[in-house]
Amino acid sequence: MKALLAPLEELADYEEIRKNRTKENGMIQIAGCVNTQKIHLICGLGNGCEYKLVIFADEEKAKKAYEEYMLFGEAVYLYPARDLLFYYADIKGKTLTAKRMEVLRAISEKRDKDPVTVITTMDAFLDGIISPEEIRKSRIHITGEDTVDLTRLEQELATLGYERESQIEMPGQFAVRGGIIDVFPLSEEMPVRIELWGDEIDSIRTFDVESQRSVENISEITIYPASENCGKKGNPVSFLEYFPRNKTLLFYDEPHRLQEMAETVETEYFESLRNRIDAGLEKANSEDLQVFQTKDIIGKMNGYSGIGMTTLESKCGLFQVRMVHTLQAKGVNPYNNSFELLTRDLKRLKRNGYRVVLLSGSRTRAKRLAEDLRDYDLSSFYSEDMEREVKPGEIMAAYGYASEGYEYPMLKFVVISESDIFGRKKKKKKRRKYEGQRIQDFAELKPGDYVVHENHGIGVYKGIEKIEVDKIIKDYMKIAYAEGGVLYIPVAQMDLIQKYAGADAKKPRLNKLGTLQWGKTKTQVKKAVQSVAKDLVELYAVRQQSEGFVYGPDTVWQKEFEEMFPFEETDDQLQAIEDTKRDMESTKIMDRLICGDVGYGKTEIAIRAAFKAVQEGKQVVCLVPTTILAQQHYNTFVQRLKEFPVRIDLLCRFRTASEQKKTIEDVKKGLVDIVVGTHRVLSKDVAFKDLGLLIIDEEQRFGVTHKEKIKKLRENIDVLTLTATPIPRTLHMSLIGIRDMSVLEEAPNERMPIQTYVIESNDETVREAVTRELARGGQVYYVYNRVNDIADVAGRIGRLVPEANVAFAHGQMRERELEDIMYDFINGDIDVLVSTTIIETGLDIPNANTMIIQDADRFGLSQLYQLRGRVGRSNRMAYAFLLYRRDKLLKEVAEKRLSAIREFTDLGSGIKIAMRDLEIRGAGNLLGEAQSGHMEAVGYDLYCKMLNEAVRQLKGGPEAESFTTMIDLNTDAYIPEYYIKNEYQKLDVYKRIAAIENEEELEDMTEELIDRFGDIPKKVQQLLTIAALKSLAHSVYVTAVEQKGEELRFTMYEKAKIDPQKIPGLLNDYKKDLIFRAEEPPYFLYCKKGRSSKNNSENVLQTVKRILEDLRQLL
Repeated sequence: MKALLAPLEELADYEEIRKNRTKENGMIQIAGCVNTQKIHLICGLGNGCEYKLVIFADEEKAKKAYEEYMLFGEAVYLYPARDLLFYYADIKGKTLTAKRMEVLRAISEKRDKDPVTVITTMDAFLDGIISPEEIRKSRIHITGEDTVDLTRLEQELATLGYERESQIEMPGQFAVRGGIIDVFPLSEEMPVRIELWGDEIDSIRTFDVESQRSVENISEITIYPASENCGKKGNPVSFLEYFPRNKTLLFYDEPHRLQEMAETVETEYFESLRNRIDAGLEKANSEDLQVFQTKDIIGKMNGYSGIGMTTLESKCGLFQVRMVHTLQAKGVNPYNNSFELLTRDLKRLKRNGYRVVLLSGSRTRAKRLAEDLRDYDLSSFYSEDMEREVKPGEIMAAYGYASEGYEYPMLKFVVISESDIFGRKKKKKKRRKYEGQRIQDFAELKPGDYVVHENHGIGVYKGIEKIEVDKIIKDYMKIAYAEGGVLYIPVAQMDLIQKYAGADAKKPRLNKLGTLQWGKTKTQVKKAVQSVAKDLVELYAVRQQSEGFVYGPDTVWQKEFEEMFPFEETDDQLQAIEDTKRDMESTKIMDRLICGDVGYGKTEIAIRAAFKAVQEGKQVVCLVPTTILAQQHYNTFVQRLKEFPVRIDLLCRFRTASEQKKTIEDVKKGLVDIVVGTHRVLSKDVAFKDLGLLIIDEEQRFGVTHKEKIKKLRENIDVLTLTATPIPRTLHMSLIGIRDMSVLEEAPNERMPIQTYVIESNDETVREAVTRELARGGQVYYVYNRVNDIADVAGRIGRLVPEANVAFAHGQMRERELEDIMYDFINGDIDVLVSTTIIETGLDIPNANTMIIQDADRFGLSQLYQLRGRVGRSNRMAYAFLLYRRDKLLKEVAEKRLSAIREFTDLGSGIKIAMRDLEIRGAGNLLGEAQSGHMEAVGYDLYCKMLNEAVRQLKGGPEAESFTTMIDLNTDAYIPEYYIKNEYQKLDVYKRIAAIENEEELEDMTEELIDRFGDIPKKVQQLLTIAALKSLAHSVYVTAVEQKGEELRFTMYEKAKIDPQKIPGLLNDYKKDLIFRAEEPPYFLYCKKGRSSKNNSENVLQTVKRILEDLRQLL
């Protein structure tokens, strides 16, 4: 890093400070430092020290410093402070703990002499954590050579704070199945599967949480505690104890501020504790958490060598100062996009023999910067080599990040960052592992759930029963129907059953067994589905025939514009952008639907498409359902396009009549490139000169009349539709041929995970949560879902926190009134918004980072998920408090009490809740009102299946033969209790075995079973074989294979497409063992003549396979 650090050596005091930095304890104060220059100085002064600990007063500064420090390419970690105020919540997310453990682990595993830097905030030293010796003793290290006592390992994991689950979903859990133990260490990216052979380790491998399949073998694994307070043996210590005194250099940013901040947190904590004890919420002597006092911590810090950076020469409070030096450094004046100013300044600096380094967050931009400067007669160069020293009078452009520039006038050395030249921009982040988990489609079946059987209708699932028939044991699913009817289905036929899912939680009507009612319902739905399919397919045909405008490939401007996107694109986003551009560059008219949750980056895709269209002289219209969204989109477009000559206008009621009139005239003349507006843009008086692209946001929220107008508008222009209703994969498949779709499922990396607490409702908690958010300049959502007394709730919060400006909003207000309140909230005039669940749709308010949900136990999980997604939209830590009534649920253990909400707390990582009801509401919207009634009638999965079929037929595909195949042989084929103990997992495996269609899937399933549960017992092997036979039988039109005593009967489908003339030849091959009966329905009968009756089951399976393969000749 000589390019940046070499000039420091010319500083008069620099060498002296370096010499004295660790000579004695106490602090060397350096006055005259400015923002980013502090990091520069820390890197220089700390060079060669083994441990460096950099302490800031608040989280945001620490994060910024962490990003800037990375430029200097040394191992650096960010250690977040624990939340002292709400540590008593029943259930907390594991996100913070995982980040902290990662740092503790890095320090304990550090090799001697390796340098390490930790950046943290002052309050991180206040709470007691497990000591370094304790952590080294308690961690579990396992290699492939070891022997392990399974019960002891289970106990150790529990002591380390790991929770036992039946299947691992997220960090901090473990699961045991037979001789296989799965554990997800907090400090690892992937969970680990350890397979034992007796007590020897057979293999250690990582596996994927989503598919539960192994990824790769590893030779060893170290498991660190899952909480910082586990194993209460030793006394808890402060984080400072992890740093050996003689090898550590502490850096303080504004020491007096650090002391102030620590004291505030300390008082806040002890005050809150007192209030809680007074309110009877906490026992006076509960020692869950050890909190140290600021004076003790600073006392300990004085025993280390340190360097304090201050802007002015100020007192340092309790910190002991042993020497004071003064530097001359100053910030760089921002150039606010004025290249003229920049070049004038650079020429002056060059004349005065300054060394100048320009830093840019992208290599291409850095190169272009050097080239642009050369056009202004400034000799400058771009270099990747940061070890090269910059000579006086040279200007070097390089790749790197600094949030702002700095200058050392005495050294004639300046660093100018990109944000000084072009204004603030967020820097792109390195890709991190994806924190959330994709939603799984397997809806877990519990006894009591409603299920749909394709031939018998809707019933209630009662569980699995083992039933013995003719000495053969099989698992059967028991389903109860109306009027006491009960149906037992072999588990092998599970694919005929789906969990019933309707759009709201209404209970469906049960069908009666053996009546025609279900058949009628199915026929009605089938008709309705065919009409939907017909509309879709016609629309598709029309679009395929006409030709649209063909856009050229991306220009230089387009590339430059895309590089300015301040975030890292997700893979899904890149794919969607590429598909959209490909559509625009082809002859067909684009009609693409982009689905993704709010904040997943749909708007950016639209903006890039709009920019592409504008460059070819086309106009773009962006249509949104509400005034506020129009305002938000308008701001986003203006913000992103401000560097380019593009005119953007807004048409909605926030604009005066005269402004609207002018916009409309300019649109007609073609002077406006992009119009953002509500349905106002559909009015007759709005005409375009050359419209090229229509962007529709939240399409499902427009009425029918608007949709008709949109249809007219869109006849031959490209259309991009955005929706936040997540589209289920199943529906996605059936719509795929008709409409091009991109689904964004991956959450953006920038997002801080949301820290969630589940707490009994009390005023103290609410007051603390609100004051704390307001103290950092944020806003709060308070969700209360009853309109009648929402005003009282708002009043109560106003009394609790008198300094806050509280307002309330609900769906029964007039639209105008509601929009005005939301508008004030977006503009930051309202601190706390008490509202019903209307906030779940579409608004993006990055400054609202705390959400309190009252009576959280009354919300559906998907609703909580949607609501929770409203906070955490910026890169600050966000908090969600789920409150439930005190004493409403008897004092059972908090874990059990909230098991429903518990699954949901670590949401980012484990939303198991298949977001079914939400998906269905979305599906209903996409297909129109009438259709959602039909969807209710047969359940969602069956509806999708029928829609798929209808679309396939209309597009000229072969009609799917609607017959099912069942196999009933006298062989034990089931999953024994000892192989898979957990009922859910067993059902899931049964369901997937039933769906096996070919040899490849069979092999895949076999591999997975061995991987997850160990070697396959014979009974399960036979179950797999029967599943494969079933798909083979289906392919040769056999509806049933039954074994009665010695006979095997193969019943054929009446409309089987086979050649009857080949039957005699087949019978001939089998001599008299096989006969054919042409009855209703026709069947083959096989009975081996003249064999002893000891016909073992192995042979039965082989015989069936042979006969089915021979039947293939008849096709």
